[in-house]
This record gives sequence, C-alpha cells and structure tokens, in this order.
Amino acid sequence: MTRILILNGHPKPHSLSALATQTYADAARQAGAEVRVHSVADLRFDPDFGDGGYEATKPLEPDLEAFLADLEWCEHFVLAAPMWWGNLPAMTRGLFDRVLLPGRTFDTRSKTAMGLPKPLLTGRTAQLIMTSDTPLWALRLLYSRSALNNIHGQILKFVGMKPLRPLYFSGATEAKEGKIKGWMRHVRRAAVKAA
Repeated sequence: MTRILILNGHPKPHSLSALATQTYADAARQAGAEVRVHSVADLRFDPDFGDGGYEATKPLEPDLEAFLADLEWCEHFVLAAPMWWGNLPAMTRGLFDRVLLPGRTFDTRSKTAMGLPKPLLTGRTAQLIMTSDTPLWALRLLYSRSALNNIHGQILKFVGMKPLRPLYFSGATEAKEGKIKGWMRHVRRAAVKAA
C-alpha cells in the first residue's frame, strides 16, 4: 500500500485543482493506497518567510507542521495547482518557502557530487497536475517550460523527490465539461498507477 500525500495548491476551495485532487484521492484509495489530503485554502499560516534565516527560522504554525509531517510520511507526493503568471500561486509558493527547511528536507552541511545541499526526502516520487490557459506548445517554445522546470528541478528534485511526467491541462478557464472529464480520466489513471 503506497502512502500518498496530495496538496491542492489552488487558494480557492472550488477549482479544477480541487476536482483533480478529489479525483486522484478517490482513485488512489480505491486502488488500495493510503491517502492524506491538504488544501492550501484551508491551511492557516503566514506565507512570508520574513527576515528569518536558516539559523533562526520562523516557527511553523500547526497547519504547516502537520503538512511537513505528512510530506515526510509519504512515499508519493501529488501537487495539483494552476499556473498563474508563469508559476504557482503565491500561497502555494509561500507554503514551500516555509516548510522546505534545512534539516528536515535538505542538509546544507552535506553536499551532493554537484555541490548542492544533500536532499533528505529521497525515495519518493512526485506528480504535478497543473492547469493553465497557456497552450503547451507556447509553454515549450516561448517559455522553455519554465514553470514545470522550476517545480520539478528547483523544488521537488532539490529535496530528493523523483518527478514523474507532469499532467498539464491547458485551456482551463473556458474548458467544457467533456474536456474536463477527459482530463480527469488521465488523473485517475495516474492515481491507480501510483497506488
């Protein structure tokens, strides 16, 4: 039984990201996985790292401590989020700013062969489910997949997770019901495979 943590990274409670989160959770549970779900809209925390540093970090609020404990618990992490202005919403970025801390998710005293801090969340896979209005061809040609590369390389891989191929659904704002149902079929398949 795979331990799966899912984060709905959309700051509104009702969204395509929320639908993808629920669809993934339901399919993974039906396939036998143990699933925990968090939604950035429900978490109470200050997203600003502030003037804290690695030696004097801002204490984590209870919701952030619970999320980080679940991140350490999981074997597979799923992030469902929209792409806004070429990246994650500010609250979701703030969540990662606050919880991806040295000593818990990476070690600045130990280095990899490339000179980067040693990741501490190894042995985990990660699935990104991203909605956007930017067509995939434009994301590739005009923006060099910058949002996907940032999330995969500078967040997930940095702490040791192995990102799977992202599910990227474009045309989200005006998506018709049939298109959304097709997207959710992809989400269910990914969940069953991860479970």
